[in-house]
Amino acid sequence: MAPPRPTLPALLLGAALLAAAPALAATGASGPDMQPILLALMLMILGARLGGSAAERFGQPAVLGELAAGIAIGNLGLLGYHGLDGLRDLAAIQVFAQIGVLFLLFSVGLESDLAKMAAVGGSALLVATLGVVAPMLLGLGVSRWFFPAHHPLSHWFVGATLCATSVGITARVLSDLKRTASVEGRIILGAAVIDDVMGLVVLAVVGGLIGAADRGQAFHFGSVVWILAKSLLFLAGALLVGRWLSARIFALATRLRGEGLLLPFGLAFCFGLAFLAALAGLAPIVGAFAAGLILDERHYRELMSRDREGRDIQELVGPIESFLVPVFFVLMGMHVDLKVFGSPGTLGFAALLTVAAVLGKQACAIGVLELDADRLAVGLGMIPRGEVGLIFASIGATLMIGGERVVDDTVYSAVVVMVAATTLVTPPLLVWRMKGRGRSLRVRASVPSAAADHERAPRSAGQP
Repeated sequence: MAPPRPTLPALLLGAALLAAAPALAATGASGPDMQPILLALMLMILGARLGGSAAERFGQPAVLGELAAGIAIGNLGLLGYHGLDGLRDLAAIQVFAQIGVLFLLFSVGLESDLAKMAAVGGSALLVATLGVVAPMLLGLGVSRWFFPAHHPLSHWFVGATLCATSVGITARVLSDLKRTASVEGRIILGAAVIDDVMGLVVLAVVGGLIGAADRGQAFHFGSVVWILAKSLLFLAGALLVGRWLSARIFALATRLRGEGLLLPFGLAFCFGLAFLAALAGLAPIVGAFAAGLILDERHYRELMSRDREGRDIQELVGPIESFLVPVFFVLMGMHVDLKVFGSPGTLGFAALLTVAAVLGKQACAIGVLELDADRLAVGLGMIPRGEVGLIFASIGATLMIGGERVVDDTVYSAVVVMVAATTLVTPPLLVWRMKGRGRSLRVRASVPSAAADHERAPRSAGQP
């Protein structure tokens, strides 16, 4: 039986919106009063849960519902209700959202396995490389064509938002189909993780160039090489030195008395690497992702044994992540200004950007080296941009060149539409292709089996 419609929660949310209006209207972004912050968090959490539940009811990822909830809250002014106009500008909410991003990338790193990434070999690396280069060049071309007056680095940043692949969405579909261990599944998941690492490096390079341009520094090829080298050195150093450091940090923690030590030390490690990444001029999410990759259960097994339920770091982080990450996605949706779609060309830009995002990832199929792999399935599995594309767009909205935002409202809203569209189309397309692939494999497997039975039949009758 279908679950009941969320009529009562929806009514409660509506009542909360009316109650929130006076407090939110009476305070600014830097107001010390806790009341508007608490109301904002309440509305965002309720909106995220209702939107996520509605999306999952239709077989879609919860992130789409969270985005939709944010878009609805952020555009109530179009209906004449302006009581929540100041919500998106609350400084405390911005901080909650940015910490949520760190938890998101930390969790993705924890879920990733370097050994499995290496096992898929050259195909994953080649697929990931093509999956970064092709969409970025297509996105750059679309942005330059639509907005020739924008700064050239703005076009490069738009292209960078098309680089990444959402590991979580594709992994969920493959898991539901029980095809995670298939050739295509291993290539897709390995390439998606490598893709995100490359995307973070691209983000660091483009962000560094934008920062230099904003300071009035001339463009030099050497600066690109330095930023790229700095990014790679940080990642390599974090993976090499970080494992040694992680083992000693948790060894020190085991000498302390008491329970509940695993989570604080794990979070301190995450925030510490995020701080070092920012100190090196990189996005803090690079450090959070590296921290997740580095942590090894062998280092904290003794601390885990002190937990009555024996939970690892990923399980302990889960409840905090479920609180903070939806706040980020709702806030991202709130920054989508639906009014910009009334201007000529905006919808066309969003549509072409989505086409570029889809076609760019199909170039990945060229990089599949295994002869028995389904290249189309690999290309389809690399389409969704999900949360990583939103993170890139949110960073671009904070970067400035000459007092102007690198990603303005029009570009940002189009990127969100692209992210939503690629996230929506991937699950049904991948299910269709992988199920068809599974049927063809079963048919081919049944042919030799039938032939073998035919060969065995005469022998059972006493024939030679």
